[in-house]
Amino acid sequence: MWYVVISLAVIAGALVFARRRLVIVQVTGPSMLPVYRPGDRVLIRRVAGSKLRRGQVVVFESALEGRWRTGPLSAPDAAKWVIKRVSALPGDPVPLSVAPAADAKEGDLVPEGRLVVIGDGTSSADSRHWGYLPADRILGVVVRRLSPAPPQPDAAEGSGAGS
Repeated sequence: MWYVVISLAVIAGALVFARRRLVIVQVTGPSMLPVYRPGDRVLIRRVAGSKLRRGQVVVFESALEGRWRTGPLSAPDAAKWVIKRVSALPGDPVPLSVAPAADAKEGDLVPEGRLVVIGDGTSSADSRHWGYLPADRILGVVVRRLSPAPPQPDAAEGSGAGS
């Protein structure tokens, strides 16, 4: 009988851990085509912005009215999330395509606490348009796609992780 109680406690602990560390987000918008399509559901592992690497696909809280929020992140189901690929980390040279939006000169480095993120698709609102992303707005890193979206001719923007 004691092994049932221990097993239930372990299962409950694992569920609590998974709930705090993992989030499922639905992709909206074409900014990450062809890798992620509108309607794809992706599993996100929560991670601090300081633990990121170039090339990772991240989900972050969208700016509101052109301004980044400060303070704790919103609840996963209460915010608009955006999905992009990390292009440059703090201390990396600012990519030339991002320099005008980031108000940077050739040779400048990405400042501490900031990231450069760029969409894979041809129509992506990203660091080339709005400059640096505050690292504290990162929800996490995409671990895997859970379900591919059915083919759609032209998906409209909506809630979830979009452009």
